[in-house]
Amino acid sequence: MTLPRRIPAMKQFFLKLFTWWNSQTFGTQLWTWRFGELVGKDNQGNCYYRTRGGKIDPTLGFERRWVIYNGYTEASRIPPEWHGWMHHVVDVPPTKENYQPREWQKPHVPNMTGTPAAYRPPGSTLASGRRPAATGDYQPWTPGQ
Repeated sequence: MTLPRRIPAMKQFFLKLFTWWNSQTFGTQLWTWRFGELVGKDNQGNCYYRTRGGKIDPTLGFERRWVIYNGYTEASRIPPEWHGWMHHVVDVPPTKENYQPREWQKPHVPNMTGTPAAYRPPGSTLASGRRPAATGDYQPWTPGQ
C-alpha cells in the first residue's frame, strides 16, 4: 500500500510565495480574506468569489469577480456555466439558479498545448514524424521566373 505524498510545509510555503500558477498567492489569499465573498464551487473544486456584498468597485464600475483554482492555474478550466458569470454576461451565478447545461456543451477537456498529447493536424511534421508525399499539384516559386 502506498501512502499519498504530501508537499512538505516549507516547499508549500515557497510555492505560494513565489509562484502564481499553483492555486493562489499570498496576495490573492489576503485580498480574498479581506474583501471576498464565496459565491460557489464548480465540479473541479475551483472556488468563485466576488466583492463582499456585491459592492461596486469604484475603479472598475462593476463588482469584482475572481476564481481560485483547485491546483494548476489554467483559464480553460472554468466550465461554461461559470464562464458567463465570471465575464458579467449573466448576473446570477449558477449556484443560485437551476442551471441545466445545453446539449451542445461538452465536459471540460484540459488544454494540452505544449505536451505530447497536443493536437497534431494531418501533415504536421510532429504528427507522425513524416510528411505525406507531395501530390504534384504544387509549383514552387523560384526567383527570376
